[in-house]
Amino acid sequence: MPRSTTPSTKTTDLSKRASIGEFGETVIRLLPEDLAFTLFLPSEEAIRRDLRLKRNDSYSYAVLTRVLGFSSVPRWIWSGDLERGKEKSYDSISGLSLGVSQDLNGNVVVNGVVSEEVDLRIGEIIVHVMDGVVMDAEFQQSVRPDDDDDDFD
Repeated sequence: MPRSTTPSTKTTDLSKRASIGEFGETVIRLLPEDLAFTLFLPSEEAIRRDLRLKRNDSYSYAVLTRVLGFSSVPRWIWSGDLERGKEKSYDSISGLSLGVSQDLNGNVVVNGVVSEEVDLRIGEIIVHVMDGVVMDAEFQQSVRPDDDDDDFD
């Protein structure tokens, strides 16, 4: 269940980050404010494109909760902690194995998904905004757009 809407430092910080977006704010609010986490947050565009979410409702909340499990690690991972071209392995809070590296342009790459923005600090959370959604194959299959199944009609 989401935390109360009482203003907090995290909420104030979020309002200044246009790249986070409405869906991103929802995901970030699901994490504890006082523990170190790294979140590989899909951009607002990636959430709409890859998950087909259009509004923040109960269905979206359920999907975003799953995304949080796949894309958050209970420790800080700054882009500077990563060596270019060398992958490090981390487990997300859902147990998904994440291969995390830095490409030659300094972007963070997680399981093939490239970042748009890195090292945003929101409270105790390090956020890397990603141009895609980090998820397991089973979940990816369940959120695949209907038009991808046209070959089977």
